[in-house]
Amino acid sequence: MEPESGSRAEQDTTNYMSEGAAKQAILKVRDLCKNYPMGEITVQALKHVDLDLYEAEMTVLLGASGSGKSTLLNIIGGLDVASSGTVMYRDEDLSRFSDRELTNYRRYHVGFVFQFYNLISSLTARENVALVTDICNDPMSPAEALDLVGLKDRLDHFPSQLSGGEQQRVAIARAIAKRPQVLLCDEPTGALDVNTGKLVLQVLDHVNRETNTTTAIITHNAAIGKMGDVVVRMSSGEIIERVENETRMDVEDIEW
Repeated sequence: MEPESGSRAEQDTTNYMSEGAAKQAILKVRDLCKNYPMGEITVQALKHVDLDLYEAEMTVLLGASGSGKSTLLNIIGGLDVASSGTVMYRDEDLSRFSDRELTNYRRYHVGFVFQFYNLISSLTARENVALVTDICNDPMSPAEALDLVGLKDRLDHFPSQLSGGEQQRVAIARAIAKRPQVLLCDEPTGALDVNTGKLVLQVLDHVNRETNTTTAIITHNAAIGKMGDVVVRMSSGEIIERVENETRMDVEDIEW
């Protein structure tokens, strides 16, 4: 992969069929393994994982701590590398990327939302988002991104002047401002109470529907699976179940 200059990777022309409608996989994981040496033993964090993430869909990955969810998301997002197997982004194999190409992949194509907001306390909401928009091609303006997550009246507030849910929404705005093809969320409500968490999930649902960004959410809360197009269950480094929801439930209708 050549270093990015703002152009998007060419779309994979392979069609995938589901219930009679053509779908396109933006990411294809095949036979993915990740091993960590721990002294004299080797821990298998991922064991021969196969997974497709489709354009515009929301996938919810469920599983207990240690099931491999975060490891899988980190490899998909170019933050870590697999021990074996492939991750295809459109028609390009991430395992063949150089460090520079992985940096470009993360910069131009992937947005990240983590459990902790990682905002810079001395910068306003607008300035925190601008950290990303200043280094990307064709980004949203910080004001546009913050408006999309419902914070148009908090542009010039510092993190200390925002609630936890508002800070997480700033983090979401920062992630989507680059107009990523893929949005990866690792326990985005893990540090929030239930009611605030629901507000953040509503924002993620809104962003997914409005921008058609392929979205994956990691959680240990099975109820969140109802808001996704697809629910994937992991255990001991393996995918043990994949279910397609007939309809996506509105976050406010989920019983917690």
